[in-house]
Amino acid sequence: MRKYVRSCPTCEGKLEAREFWCPECDIAVKGRFDRCEFCDLPEEQLTFLRLFVSRRGNLREVERELGLSYPTVRARLDDLLRALKYPVDLLPAVDRQERRREILGNLKAGDISPEQAIRSLRGEKGE
Repeated sequence: MRKYVRSCPTCEGKLEAREFWCPECDIAVKGRFDRCEFCDLPEEQLTFLRLFVSRRGNLREVERELGLSYPTVRARLDDLLRALKYPVDLLPAVDRQERRREILGNLKAGDISPEQAIRSLRGEKGE
């Protein structure tokens, strides 16, 4: 089965679901349907979300599975929460500095791309 298509191949506009079909009884339901809150997440965040849920929200387990530091895993969770439009508590200044050092360290080590580092750094409030 194909993956959910997120945007129009011609103009890159957001696509809307207009029909659902049951392969068992061949019934189609037509109309305008809301997209789920996860439909627009990039594949990287969907993969993180699946891992997070499969580890029952245990960030230490996610950390071990991904081979990343706890602050990096926490930053990815915060990025996911922001993408889903959930409120993310402001980090204390000391935690922000540590998180910034961690992001820059991961960039230097080649664990994340410059684009990922920029996104993570921009996600920090007060920077």
